[in-house]
Amino acid sequence: MIDTLVVGGGPAGLAAAIGLAAAGQTVTVVEPRQGIIDKACGEGLMPGALAHLAALGVAPPPGVPFVGIRYQDATHPDRYATGDLPTPGLGVRRLALHRALTDRARALGVTWHHARVEAIDQHATHVIAATPDTHLTARHIIAADGLHSPIRRMLDLDRPTRSRRYGIRRHYAIAPWTDRVEVHWHPTAEAYITPVGPREVGVAFLFDKPGRFDPLLDAFPLLRERLHGAEPTSRLRGAGPFHQRARTQRLGRALLVGDAAGYLDPLTGEGIALGLATAAEATRCILQGDLAAYPRRWRRATRRYYWLTAALLATSRARLTRRLLIPAARLPYIFDGVLALLAGKSPPAITGNPTPAALR
Repeated sequence: MIDTLVVGGGPAGLAAAIGLAAAGQTVTVVEPRQGIIDKACGEGLMPGALAHLAALGVAPPPGVPFVGIRYQDATHPDRYATGDLPTPGLGVRRLALHRALTDRARALGVTWHHARVEAIDQHATHVIAATPDTHLTARHIIAADGLHSPIRRMLDLDRPTRSRRYGIRRHYAIAPWTDRVEVHWHPTAEAYITPVGPREVGVAFLFDKPGRFDPLLDAFPLLRERLHGAEPTSRLRGAGPFHQRARTQRLGRALLVGDAAGYLDPLTGEGIALGLATAAEATRCILQGDLAAYPRRWRRATRRYYWLTAALLATSRARLTRRLLIPAARLPYIFDGVLALLAGKSPPAITGNPTPAALR
């Protein structure tokens, strides 16, 4: 019998597999796709994500450090605000992150079964997962199969949502022009620009209605000018709708982690960090034999993310520019405090007599 079956071979699932295998458990990852998997992703690893990778024994993948965030009005070059993270983050291609996690999992003896789970049968002491070619028996099962988790639906844990937010991403061959992640605001969308290599950046758009990449880019003249002449280095990848909910994050011997457990929006750039954090909580609950504690620990691990993201989504983009961008430019230490929260740390103390920066 397998100790734990992990359904889904993305970062959250592999993090759970690594944590359990490092503790001596036998772990099998069930994932229909083979090889290193790409996905639409902002690709900025916040400090909290890097800390989780270090705890798993995963060396930081090759990438580009960033020291903070720059919020930029999409059409006014002199209207922006910058904030510093308490420690640097890392811009890294999703492919490189997946390769690093996969290598670590294989080194610990994690095995793969390339198939789709078609049914789950829970018992008092074990779980049976049916695939087209076999039945896999395990003491526990972790569902880490993404936003639109089939396992969440099989377990009847889906909750309906009304929000319809989408994302689309492409990379360009151009040297990063800043040591920060840039977020450009526009009334119709947000653009996220992440340095991921010495001569490569990732560009991701978040928007409310289905749209195409090039028309979206046309609405961001400052960004379009930056990218002029740069060749795309990846094909377009999209994701959404983002808002997904689960009735609970645990049912019997099944635990939901990462996006499968529920997700609100990529607005704050914490997707990978959340996946790794919830995987760590699921790992602890399994190793401690306390599965009932997992929903409570999941809520504790995700509370700050949901609070900040919900507050931002509740405000229109125009009002965000006025209520977030302008005050952040005038009072940069407040912006630094918000970024500290995103990094999973306490806001820095305000010392001395901070001098407001001029509104850009």
